[in-house]
Amino acid sequence: MANFEAYQEYQRIEDFEEDSPPGEEQDLLVHVPEGLKDSWHHIKNLDNFFKRIYHFHQKNGFACMMLSEFFELIQFLFVVIFTTFLVNCVEYDVLFANRAVNHTGQGQNPLDRNKVTLPDAILPSEQCTERIQENSWLIFLLIMAAIFWLYRLVKVFCNVMSYWEIRQFYIKALKIRMDELCNFTWQEVQDRLISLQREQQMCIHKKELTELDIYHRILRFKNYMVAMINKSLLPVQLQLPLLGNVVFLTQGLKYNFELILFWGPGSLFQNKWNLHPKYKRNGNRLELAQQLSRVILLMGLANLLLCPFILVWQVLYAFFSYTEVIRREPGSLGARRWSLYGHLYMRHFNELDHELHGRLGRGYKPTSKYMNSFTSPVLTVLAKNFAFFSGSILAVLIALTVYDEDVLTVQHILTAITVLGVVITIARSFIPDEHMVWCPEQLLQCMLAHIHYMPDHWRGHANKSETRDEVAQLFQYKAVFILEELLSPIVTPFILIFHLRNKSLEIIDFFRNFTVDVVGVGDICSFAQMDIRRHGNPTWMSHGQTEASIYQQAENGKTELSLMHFTIKNPRWQPPQESSVFISHLKEKVHHDAQGGPSTQLLLSEAPLCTSLQSNGSGAAPDNLLASVLAHPVLTASGLQGRDHRFIPPSTAASAAASVLASLSTSQIPHTSRSRSHSLLNSSVQPETMYRSDRTIIDSMSNSDIRGNTLNSEFASAEMSLHAIYMHELHQQSSHPQRASGQWQNPVPMRDLHTNSGFQPQSGLGSSLSMPTAVHLGGWQEEEEENEDDQEINSGSTPKQGTGSSC
Repeated sequence: MANFEAYQEYQRIEDFEEDSPPGEEQDLLVHVPEGLKDSWHHIKNLDNFFKRIYHFHQKNGFACMMLSEFFELIQFLFVVIFTTFLVNCVEYDVLFANRAVNHTGQGQNPLDRNKVTLPDAILPSEQCTERIQENSWLIFLLIMAAIFWLYRLVKVFCNVMSYWEIRQFYIKALKIRMDELCNFTWQEVQDRLISLQREQQMCIHKKELTELDIYHRILRFKNYMVAMINKSLLPVQLQLPLLGNVVFLTQGLKYNFELILFWGPGSLFQNKWNLHPKYKRNGNRLELAQQLSRVILLMGLANLLLCPFILVWQVLYAFFSYTEVIRREPGSLGARRWSLYGHLYMRHFNELDHELHGRLGRGYKPTSKYMNSFTSPVLTVLAKNFAFFSGSILAVLIALTVYDEDVLTVQHILTAITVLGVVITIARSFIPDEHMVWCPEQLLQCMLAHIHYMPDHWRGHANKSETRDEVAQLFQYKAVFILEELLSPIVTPFILIFHLRNKSLEIIDFFRNFTVDVVGVGDICSFAQMDIRRHGNPTWMSHGQTEASIYQQAENGKTELSLMHFTIKNPRWQPPQESSVFISHLKEKVHHDAQGGPSTQLLLSEAPLCTSLQSNGSGAAPDNLLASVLAHPVLTASGLQGRDHRFIPPSTAASAAASVLASLSTSQIPHTSRSRSHSLLNSSVQPETMYRSDRTIIDSMSNSDIRGNTLNSEFASAEMSLHAIYMHELHQQSSHPQRASGQWQNPVPMRDLHTNSGFQPQSGLGSSLSMPTAVHLGGWQEEEEENEDDQEINSGSTPKQGTGSSC
């Protein structure tokens, strides 16, 4: 946790030499094609422009975006009108048959009983209107709702005009028709943007744009948020009785953070791309901290004033959104999702939303299996008995309804049947499958391959409840997510007033010390530069290359891992000198370890077995590559024979990953006609061969398996996973040389597998991997920019729980 003393020692980071203030615009001679003069030359707000281009691509074009906006308006209108109708226009005494209704007509016997119909329970329009007019509190709420809806309507009209311009930009400038948009990857759109900059100066301060410039503008504020999470400034962590350490971060609270820091009244930024000059000076830091404290106080009081309205909306929207789902699938509340805190904690610097969602989506299954490997014996016994008693009563009720359907007319019988079914479903979700045995240590290793970030103290403690609780902060139950969002309007004001205000000085120091001005981009978080010299960590292969103090270092290898991720995703990007040195050093280290590691042919010959051990049901080449590296140390330690009938030589996950990385870098993978000539598999920014290794096997896999950009992207993701494994292993060897070097060096005899508590060979996941260190009123939908695809990431049924037995 960052504290005041730590931030007192921060010093202003000097700007890069090339990041001089932009020159005068009239000094630039710009050629603009005739057809584009009036449209996209010298765009004033490039941040907003590039964000709209990115969102337009990710949301599949103009029609889909406008339909979404239109139905959001309709949804809000429906919730308000329908709720008002239910409160004022329904006669519930008649609906519940607490009051008789006279159905007597001509020729009818008054003693005849007739069923109550829906029109009987609905009041006449005159009476309904009179009830509404008599309720002044309801009228006030309706006026507030109408004002907000009109504001949203104006915003939708502005968005229509804005995104129509982006549509024209795609068609005329980027030469991408709307019916072809879904066939273009973001990297291809980005390449066309960079090429277009050379023809006309969208940004007049730089002749050419780089991939990093575009990422900086799209992710300017998100990079700040990721850095503040990394340095433990945010979110506020609460120590609660019985619950212990709780990380509370909701959509509403995050919205308030961004409003206070970035774009609200009194925020630190004077516009969308420049920090106010007064926050860059050291002399008035105490005064600025007091000003920020007052802004936070006012924002907290505003949240407290609006709390009743927001809370009512949250409850209503949750009721209409989740009631039917819970009735149909009660177990959905027991499904898990990546928390908002998890998204920010595990996000690389300069990682776009679709890249993050894809990576977390691949890590969903192993993380679910890991969480389900923990069971409570007491809870299991209680769940079994609840299921038995509820099932017995439900069986009798069902038998009675089968014998005579009139039983259904008895009061509350249907309610009892529904409630009992829900209870049984929930109880069974706590009963593990007695035949399933998961190995937490290996599942944690597989998680690492995809999420890339873990605290050091998780290593070797995967079976501890403390580790499980920390993972649960990143990977929460959907029921917990719903509860937190419901409590957010109540909790947010108190967090702002009593907790965030105390961090005002630390926040001021953070923005002063970690903001740099980049020509053609503006003020950005210095961590987003991924500069090893200024923010590298010596225990993450940056020894001798970084000048950063302990307070300037990014935690958990964030700088180094982010640099590798960005380089792999954007192989044409030319990093600065310090970053190039780091990549060259990494190449040399991989080359050295690959020479002493197992051959790629041996690793890939074990791939079917490794894939089977992971039980991921995929036989694709990228999955096989990753599976072979994860499982190889387990096979080594167990003494299993390879397919060539030789015992596997002792080796670590680092050497196995190095061998595969070396082969990946030298493979020649064919691309489709629209693919970039530079392979996504190259982790070097240079076109020449990076490592020496056995390329024949990889080439054969590539020729047989690759079918265009999609699989190339999968290989790139697999390569980054291998780099994460490799770098974490080296980090552990650097931090704990005795523990790291001795973990997998000596094979463990098969007879000792169940007696050695330090070895858990299950799921084909080698434990040689290192465990590193560590609403606004729109309401319930995932945040538009950040979490829109979470449903895809977090959907699906929860895997059956294991028994929790260690292997």
